[in-house]
Amino acid sequence: MGHAMQFSATFFLILGMATIGLGKIGLSDDNGPTINVVNVLDFGAIGDGKADDTQAFLNAWKEACGKKGDIVYFIIEKEKIFLLKAIRFDGPCQSPIHIQVFGTIIAPNSIEEWGDQSHDSWMVFFNINGIKIDGNGIIDGQGSIWWQQVSKNHLVDPLDGYGNQGPDAMSFSLCGNITLDRLNFLNPPRRHVTITNCIGANLTNIQLTAPESSPNTDGIGISFTTNVQIHNCNIQTGDDCIAIGSNSSQIKISNIACGPGHGISIGSLGNKGQTAQVEEIEVRDCTLNGTQNGVRIKTWQGGKGFARKILFAGITLNAVRNPIFIDQFYCPHATCSNITESAVEVSDVAFMTISGTSTSETAIILNCSETLACTNISLKDIYITSANLINVSSQCTNAHGTSENSVPPVDCLQK
Repeated sequence: MGHAMQFSATFFLILGMATIGLGKIGLSDDNGPTINVVNVLDFGAIGDGKADDTQAFLNAWKEACGKKGDIVYFIIEKEKIFLLKAIRFDGPCQSPIHIQVFGTIIAPNSIEEWGDQSHDSWMVFFNINGIKIDGNGIIDGQGSIWWQQVSKNHLVDPLDGYGNQGPDAMSFSLCGNITLDRLNFLNPPRRHVTITNCIGANLTNIQLTAPESSPNTDGIGISFTTNVQIHNCNIQTGDDCIAIGSNSSQIKISNIACGPGHGISIGSLGNKGQTAQVEEIEVRDCTLNGTQNGVRIKTWQGGKGFARKILFAGITLNAVRNPIFIDQFYCPHATCSNITESAVEVSDVAFMTISGTSTSETAIILNCSETLACTNISLKDIYITSANLINVSSQCTNAHGTSENSVPPVDCLQK
């Protein structure tokens, strides 16, 4: 026992030294774990907010990713500002990596400094298993320079399919067992965090902030991914707080404060006739403040596949437009083609214990495809009143299901 206590004390002493710049340390005892610490300052990073630290981070990552052990700590110093251009952290790595962001990371503050403007993401984590990022640091995408340059870019949003402004701030692709905790994201050029083709992610205690007017700055975007937990986050942004895209399943979301923004959405799904498969989604105990939508499912006409086994429960609404919204005629353009040959099938969707105020007269909209009806839609214990002292109502198109104890009543639901 005494030997174990001595090892523990030694580890925390050395880790503390590493966080003030004493860098690459490997530590183990005969029976305990092997710990490695890599500090970006030891690889040439300056951290003055002016010098380009991209190559120093890449050099530090190569060292960290190649170390064998039980865990590698990748240290980003507090009271430092690290300027990074587009950067990709490639795996697989020899050990799980724990990135501790104590300081601030900023993107270039001019389009010219980015160089190649075709990047889809600012920071990419690719093919890494067991990546953890935390530390209460700040990740500032300085996105306003991109928001002002919409016409100069031709990137395409994979969820909505229309031109966009610039790179996502942080992206994970082909990763497993991702953990993000206690991070502060500011002003991304496009979306704050995206997770694609991954298995296992846990996002907690994250603050994501961008102005309400910032275009397409979704908080968290998920697609082609399974087994995701998102809890206790505060999201204020210019688009969806959380958007769950195609081929996603087993997603649990709770205790999210969303607003401003466009709400919490499933979709958009089925763009350009694509096949979507989304199921086993739970959204619980969330608060939406002044958002354009509340809880929403949005699909394009002409899509295929399904969105099913979806639960929205314990939702609080404060002056929200379109509080409950199924939109199978989603169209972010001035006009869209009227495609009736196919549709994403929406079924087994429950809205339970949802209360608050609506800024729109139609508080519940269930606009389902005329080609393929929504089925088994359930509303129970709904109490939505007007934020503007008007009567609120509901509207349905080809929606089938049940309603119990709902204000406004949903008499338009078909059996």
